[in-house]
Amino acid sequence: MIYITGDCHGDYRRFNKEIFSEQREMTKDDYVIICGDFGYWDQSNEQQYWLKWLDNKSYTTLWIDGNHENYDLLSECEISEWKGGKVNFICPSVIHLMRGQVFELEGKRFFTFGGAQSHDIQGGILEKTDPDFAKKRRILDQQWMPYRINHFSWWKEEMPCPEEYQEGIQNFEKVNWNVDYIITHCCASSTQATISAGDFEPDELTTYLEMVHSKCDYRKWFFGHYHGNKAVNDKEILLYEQIIRIA
Repeated sequence: MIYITGDCHGDYRRFNKEIFSEQREMTKDDYVIICGDFGYWDQSNEQQYWLKWLDNKSYTTLWIDGNHENYDLLSECEISEWKGGKVNFICPSVIHLMRGQVFELEGKRFFTFGGAQSHDIQGGILEKTDPDFAKKRRILDQQWMPYRINHFSWWKEEMPCPEEYQEGIQNFEKVNWNVDYIITHCCASSTQATISAGDFEPDELTTYLEMVHSKCDYRKWFFGHYHGNKAVNDKEILLYEQIIRIA
């Protein structure tokens, strides 16, 4: 069995047995996939508690990264090969699926590409080393202006590097641009325009995914990021709190 859901932001209450009762019939050979913003933030006791809680579930948790992960921590994780693609084993059964990979699960091909551009940073990116950091932060707080702090609440690695884009293309070519499922955090530019009524501008990643959208043969495309549950069309599905079975 394979289930899929959207952003968690470190809140995993939807996986309680009372809510997600299907897990009673699942084993470690069954999977729940999270479409980015898993919530891999720090090494606090709270983080370790929830990772252990997920690792003790009957199933295996898989996740792609979003624009709300600690990429300094992720960069320290060992890279392993698993089910045909590159992963980070956060715990034995909590696994980060890296960008531009093709995995085979239960006889189905999954292409994964995490990351997204943060939209809620109208106040900019602050640097803790800036002598005026406290003053700037105080002013932004008083103005209720959203901002991020570099290497604390924002990382430039939320957007892919050229090597990740290229690796995705190379892995697509190995399977003749044919997969069963595409799992991303944001989506193709045209899809983003549809679901946001033009509120979000295309960026480098959505443009790349637009190329994938036009070139790849796939059955379903699942993505998160936009905080909603919606079938955009018969192939593209936006997920947030909803958990659905796909295999």
